[in-house]
Amino acid sequence: MTYKALFLDIDGTILKPDHTYTESTKNAISQLKENGIEVFIATGRPLHEIMDLAEELNVDSLIGYNGAFAVYQEETIVDEPIDSSIVKDFLDIAKENGHELVLYTNGCNYFTSLEHPFVRQFNDIFQLKKNELFTYDVVDEIIGITIMNISPEEARLYEIEENIRLSIVNVNGAEQAQDLIRKNVNKGEAVKTILQRLDIPKEQAIAFGDGMNDKEMLQAVGEGFAMGNAHPDLLEFAKHQTTSVTESGIFNGLKKLGLVE
Repeated sequence: MTYKALFLDIDGTILKPDHTYTESTKNAISQLKENGIEVFIATGRPLHEIMDLAEELNVDSLIGYNGAFAVYQEETIVDEPIDSSIVKDFLDIAKENGHELVLYTNGCNYFTSLEHPFVRQFNDIFQLKKNELFTYDVVDEIIGITIMNISPEEARLYEIEENIRLSIVNVNGAEQAQDLIRKNVNKGEAVKTILQRLDIPKEQAIAFGDGMNDKEMLQAVGEGFAMGNAHPDLLEFAKHQTTSVTESGIFNGLKKLGLVE
């Protein structure tokens, strides 16, 4: 099989818990690019927070905000803000239930509190830098939301319409955070749009992920890999399982396909 595109999640897939990546990961990306395979980073993170990593890995095609914004080289392929009425509903629900939100625009992370312990912990884990206190001036610019200090049982509070689900953040220390996923705007839908734009069949695309925000992406490609450290519920959506992020999972998966050496 000839492969033409690779999609890689960041946390728990590229990045280890200590925020570093194995040299084998960088090596694998380099080998694929040399062989003409387009490599995309596909993350729940905002793009303005991952540019240093993308530059280190020499990757210039990106999917961010769980699929709400995507760039192929310098061309914007996907741009799907969240309806402002949903944003306002989320803000009301969070206030009523003692939750904190981070609302992402294409340029900044807006928090409902900058001092809450869960916010401080979240920022320590993800090393977010462009942080401001939320104001309604940006309510029409929100393209991603993460809820903090939320229990699994409380996710249903935010599933206010059929198109919305929440996904637990699969990162050590951030288990009490959940991402907003839209069923028509997610990593998988972004991958489909990109593959169509580049005229690449599904069968010629590969993806690696570890969290439940990756399930649509793993189904949108021909070769979907769940990392060895993946959320257990993700396995049913993956064609393959590779080793963990600390055990060169990306490299070993690509080696299984005969793409690296």
